[in-house]
Amino acid sequence: MRIDVFTLVPQAFAWMCEQRPVAAVLGSGLDLRIYSYRDFTPLRAGQVDDEPYGGGAGMVLRVDVVDAALKAAYGDSAEGRPRVIALSPSGRPLDQAYVEELVAEPHVALLSARFEGFDTRVHEHLATEALSVGPYVLSGGEIPAMTVIDAVTRYVPGALGSSESIVEETFSKALDGRPEYPHYTRPAEYRGWAVPDVLLSGDHARIAAWRRERSVARSLA
Repeated sequence: MRIDVFTLVPQAFAWMCEQRPVAAVLGSGLDLRIYSYRDFTPLRAGQVDDEPYGGGAGMVLRVDVVDAALKAAYGDSAEGRPRVIALSPSGRPLDQAYVEELVAEPHVALLSARFEGFDTRVHEHLATEALSVGPYVLSGGEIPAMTVIDAVTRYVPGALGSSESIVEETFSKALDGRPEYPHYTRPAEYRGWAVPDVLLSGDHARIAAWRRERSVARSLA
């Protein structure tokens, strides 16, 4: 799978590329490319944003700058371009169904802005859609982009230590979209806090039933 990120802060992604799941498949199952708008801006002195028409605080990422970056990456024609997703708090909320939808795409581009976001013409004419990681405002799209990359990359074969890690987890089909059940590990008792006896029983049928019950209970909490 190929994921392209267009950003004003390309260095923000260096740490992520050194960690699982990205590091495990980078260059093999995952082709991650980071583009800086400043490398392609048609404006002088690396300018990429401007004051909003009509007044107001903040700076807006210019439509001509984003267009130039996309043309540099994909050419002038809109045909053959990947799914181009603008990261915005007003976009479609990211959930597990959306993640699995993106996993099925061979190529996705993520557009990240800063502060006041994009000139609206980016949404109207250059992006396929807008995506939100939550009903709140961040200073830029870098953290949302990393959220999307992490969530999608977990499904690339080899990204996780075990392929079973994504089978029974929160929101998975195996759990009918419910939260995952509680997990415990050694020590079996600590400060009087004991692990449930059923998990120490070795009875896999009872354990499976207990986990289903706990998953349902969490979904109702």
